[in-house]
Amino acid sequence: MAQQAVIRFSFGLLLQFFFSVYADEQGDWGRLAPIPNPVGIAGPIAGTDGASLIVAGGANFPDAPPWQGGKKVWHDRAYVLSDPDGGWTDAGVIAKPIGYAVSVSIPDDKLGVGPGVAYFGGSDAQRHYAEGWLLRWRGGRLEQNALPSLPRPCAQACGALVGNTIYIAGGIETPDATVAMHQLWAIELDKLPLVWKELEAWPGPARMLAVAAVRDGAFYLCSGVELSAGGDGKPVRKYLRDAYCYRPQVGWLRIADLPRAAAAAPSPGPDLGQSGFTILGGDDGSLVDFRPLDQHPGFPKSILAYDTNTDSWRSIGEQPASHVTTFTVHWRDRLVIPSGEVRPGVRSAEVLFLKGELKYP
Repeated sequence: MAQQAVIRFSFGLLLQFFFSVYADEQGDWGRLAPIPNPVGIAGPIAGTDGASLIVAGGANFPDAPPWQGGKKVWHDRAYVLSDPDGGWTDAGVIAKPIGYAVSVSIPDDKLGVGPGVAYFGGSDAQRHYAEGWLLRWRGGRLEQNALPSLPRPCAQACGALVGNTIYIAGGIETPDATVAMHQLWAIELDKLPLVWKELEAWPGPARMLAVAAVRDGAFYLCSGVELSAGGDGKPVRKYLRDAYCYRPQVGWLRIADLPRAAAAAPSPGPDLGQSGFTILGGDDGSLVDFRPLDQHPGFPKSILAYDTNTDSWRSIGEQPASHVTTFTVHWRDRLVIPSGEVRPGVRSAEVLFLKGELKYP
């Protein structure tokens, strides 16, 4: 026992040293308490209700990894963190076990919607959903209120709140789909009745697992995965590098291609000071056929930065770890990346955060 304690203490010191060294180069990275699910979850619902951080749902392989025959399990548990130095509270369960929905933090009351965490669509082991819900943490109790459903079932889409409008793009409609969705949905929270509208789709391929971003009143759609049917009828993935900007009253504009694909990177991509936005890691598809899976090195850690002034991308260094199929959440002067997938079939319970802005070196 004493030897194990020494090992844990030494490992903790090593992690502190790693983060402190990395912080000198890229900002102040750190970790909040890990979520109570020890395996970690991919595709969680994540966002803020006022001062509280909420993480719920998601999916993982709790008993064994998929290459050992492990079964994927969807969850309905919700957790709340109210203090950056504290631990998570078990908040009970959400409406149903679900993962890979689009979740959006609504910072204030918009016609009765918010503050809270809105989520739409998602999937379980059998099907995809269209329902929308708002989660609130009130007096030590999780409140759940229904929101307008999406026009069609949808999972593995991306979305963001731009002003008073939530945009959701792409995704897949069924678990066995061999083609991704090619739509932009919008719901204006400052207009009653609340109704989803289907807008013009971007001019490029249909996609799922894309990354959203918000800048200067515009919605950005970056990378993702295009699907097609293989010879055996199963979906084949094509990793995309194209990106687009949508402005109301203007429409879509294609912007510069990414240097590499960044599918399923934490979304939305965070701001980059006064210049643009960033994409944190993501799956570039280069190791899609890597074997054996238990030795997979994980996803790229490089941070891609888009400059809106020059319409150009560049790499600005690395992050301490690369989590995919999760969200970025602004909470208490931190950018939080809760849980997510760190290599195929493997999740992490770690909750990373960044204080301050990423900048060009």
